[in-house]
Amino acid sequence: MTGVDVRAPRWSARFGPRARKSALVVHIVTAGAWIGIDVVLAVLVFTALTTDDVDTAAVSYQALELFALWPLFLTGLACLVSGLVLGAGTRYGVVRYWWVVGKLVINVVFVALVPLALRPAVTEAAGYGRAMPTARPAPEALSDLIFPPIVSPLGLLAAVSLAVFKPWGRVRPRRH
Repeated sequence: MTGVDVRAPRWSARFGPRARKSALVVHIVTAGAWIGIDVVLAVLVFTALTTDDVDTAAVSYQALELFALWPLFLTGLACLVSGLVLGAGTRYGVVRYWWVVGKLVINVVFVALVPLALRPAVTEAAGYGRAMPTARPAPEALSDLIFPPIVSPLGLLAAVSLAVFKPWGRVRPRRH
């Protein structure tokens, strides 16, 4: 078979430049929004835990329930979907390179943690905020809220770093 290219078509041929750039913009914007929501989450949590003003703490705890759950979950989900679209439509694939797998794992774990781990803590904090100033001192569980606004931005920074530096190479080496 001389003159006939029997190799599989390149993955990047699935998307034209505009479609790839559009998907990339959505992915970058949703990742940026996710980081921004984490920053606001950190401001609310640390304000509530460190302020001496009962009203400020109460409002901060209550705002967590309105701000942190659905926006965080939906933004993370949009970032996940746009990443899967990019992986399916570009040469990087979804599980072709280790750095993409790393980003995928970070995204899936963090999106899953919102309803499984963050929601109960935020719901408890909001209830505590509604009961202030008549409530007893904050339960110990509320101090668990300091971890999400620290861990999530660090994980997202790791995902962004993976996207920029693209370490580790292919999951399976190419066959020649």
